[in-house]
Amino acid sequence: MRLYEYEAKKVFGSMGLTIPKQYGVIHSPDDLKGLDLTYPVMLKSMVLIGGRGKAGGIKKAKDLAEAKSKAADILKLVIKGYPVDTLLVEEVANEAGACYLGITTHPATFNVIMMASAEGGVDIETIALEKPEAILKKEIPENNMELPEDLAEEFAKFLNTGLKGNEKLKASLKDAIKKLYATFQAFDCKTAEINPLIVTTDNIAVAADAKVVIDDNALYRQGGLFELLGIAEARHDVSELTKDEQRARDGGFKYVDPSRFGGISSCDTFIKGTIKALRDRFAKGQRMLPIVGRMVGTDLPSAREFLQKAKIETPEALKDLDIAVGNEKIMADVIKDGIAKGFEVKQAQAATASK
Repeated sequence: MRLYEYEAKKVFGSMGLTIPKQYGVIHSPDDLKGLDLTYPVMLKSMVLIGGRGKAGGIKKAKDLAEAKSKAADILKLVIKGYPVDTLLVEEVANEAGACYLGITTHPATFNVIMMASAEGGVDIETIALEKPEAILKKEIPENNMELPEDLAEEFAKFLNTGLKGNEKLKASLKDAIKKLYATFQAFDCKTAEINPLIVTTDNIAVAADAKVVIDDNALYRQGGLFELLGIAEARHDVSELTKDEQRARDGGFKYVDPSRFGGISSCDTFIKGTIKALRDRFAKGQRMLPIVGRMVGTDLPSAREFLQKAKIETPEALKDLDIAVGNEKIMADVIKDGIAKGFEVKQAQAATASK
């Protein structure tokens, strides 16, 4: 479950991270009158997608008149297909520099991954491609509930050096690093990210932005989170498309996120059901669609044996079933194969239709 920025910042604040003062959220320019504001202020569109700034969804206003005008403009926006109906209004921090700090999980090993860069406010993917040396990345297989002191010190020193900071800034960065890690663990996060983590003129690290994604499988034990955010139940959001989902949507075919695909059924049950469905459709002459995926979990040996035997027995019915067995192939590569297969089928259909 993805959190809106104002929700993520409420979580950060509860964990002791320094955030800009939050004046509130509004749904119309007139709502500004009900807030106790000190100008200038930031107006930020609340949609669960990236690239809000480039789309004009984040603006600074110096007074009430400008805030109302810019709020009206932002509320008219549709960013990557999603209309803006809520704005966060917060204070403007005295920025002297910016960096990046993020924590996620490795797609193959599921170990915790921490990344940092002294270049904040830009896509971390861009930095990784153009200046990989500007990123400090560490895998933490121990999955400690608290960040080890040596790692906290290493990351703080790396960022402080890149920002040309002093000892006061280094201490503030270290505090932010440890608290972001604690947040990641306490709330069962899949991702906890600050971009940018700005440095103020008085050497304080402030989370100017916030991205938090909670593991859906752990929501049952996050009652305190729902209470903190004032929401009654888990929110199913589909507004932030991954690159693979967006590519599939642009290509005109449906893409299913493989992380909810098999559920908690055993591999044996999963593969038998999948093969039966394909054989039944083939026997009836119904439309066949390619299936690309990975099978890892309970009863894997028997599932592997069943799959191998089935492919020998009914090769035509299962020719478009491509299942990677085990952890040898990471999920990212499986997804790429699935997208490629989808485009291959679309092109073949287009070629047939044109004849």
